[in-house]
Amino acid sequence: MPKVGKAALPKFLSSLESEGIRMVYADPRALPPKSKLSTIYPSSTAKFVVLEKDGPKPKGKKAGKRFKVLSNSDIEKIFTEAKKGLDFVIIEVADWKIIPLENIIAKLHKIHTQIFALARTPEEVRKMFSILEIGVDGVIFEAATISEVKEAMVYLGTSTFEMAEAKIIDIKEVGDGERVCVDTASMLHKGEGMLIGSRSNFLFLVHNESVGSSFTSPRPFRVNAGAVHCYTISPDGTTKYLSELETGAEVLVINSHGKARRATVGRSKIERRPMLMIKAQVGDEVGGIIAQDAETIRFVKPGGHLVSVTHLKKGDIVLVHAKGATGRHFGMEVADEYILEK
Repeated sequence: MPKVGKAALPKFLSSLESEGIRMVYADPRALPPKSKLSTIYPSSTAKFVVLEKDGPKPKGKKAGKRFKVLSNSDIEKIFTEAKKGLDFVIIEVADWKIIPLENIIAKLHKIHTQIFALARTPEEVRKMFSILEIGVDGVIFEAATISEVKEAMVYLGTSTFEMAEAKIIDIKEVGDGERVCVDTASMLHKGEGMLIGSRSNFLFLVHNESVGSSFTSPRPFRVNAGAVHCYTISPDGTTKYLSELETGAEVLVINSHGKARRATVGRSKIERRPMLMIKAQVGDEVGGIIAQDAETIRFVKPGGHLVSVTHLKKGDIVLVHAKGATGRHFGMEVADEYILEK
C-alpha cells in the first residue's frame, strides 16, 4: 500500500517489480502500461477485489472484505463472513496483534480463505509471516519509499546479494589476533553463512559451524566469522565491524545463492587465536580476510561445496560478494567518495 504522491507513483510501482514484488494495494489505473503487478483494491478491475458492500462477486475475480479487529466478536464475524465464500480477508488489528491473528489463522486455514494483514513497520511484516509458523498469506505494508520496501524484503528473507566466484591468490599465517565468534539465536543450515571481509566491498561467504569436525560437535547457530576489524553487512545495508556485534544486534545470514535473511545475535565471543590472512581476486578487485586458523572455519565454493581454510590452496575458487569500491561514513555508503583500501 504505497503512501506515494500521484506523480511519483508510476516510477515507484516500476521499482517494486525490480524488488520482486508481485502484488500491490493500488488502483489498477495507476499501474504503468506494461506492468506485471497484480492488484488488490476496491475496484472491479483489480485481480483481488475488496468488496465495500454486500452483493455478488465479480465474475472471474477473487473477492474479499476488510475487517478491523477489536474483540473476539470481530473474529467470529470474520469467520462467519469467510464461510459465505470470501476468497480472502484483509485484517487490521489495532492493539494486540499476535493472539487475534493466531486465532484467525487457526480458523481460516481450515477453509482455505487467504489472509492479508496490515503492517506499518518492517518489523511487523516479519512478525505477521511467522505467527503459528504458518503466517498470513500476504502483508499490506504502507511504504513511502523504495528503501522501506527493501528493508521489509530483508525481514522476509527475500533480499538477495550477487555472488561472484573469486580465485584465492594468497594464504599466509599472520600470528595471533582476536577473532569473533558470532552465535545467533537461529538455526543455520548447510550453505548459509555471513559475508565477512577486510574491505566493505569485497566480502567472503564464511560458512556456519553446522558441519562440525573430527574433534568438535556441530554448532548450527555459530559463525566463526573473522578478526575484530573485519566488516559484515547489517540488514539496513550499513556495515559493522565484527567487534561491534553484541547480544540483540541483527546480522544477515546469506546462502550460496545470495539469498539473505535476518538473524539476531545471541552472543558475540572474542578470543585470541592463531590467524590466517587470505586474499582472493574477482576481475580487477582484490579483497582479503583474516580468519582463525582452524579446520572449522570454512568458505563456500560454487555449487555449495565447503572448503576449510586449513585445506585452502592458491587457485581455489570461493564465493564472495564483490563490487566497485565506495567510501563509507559510519557504515553508510557514500557513493561519490574516493577510497583505496589495501
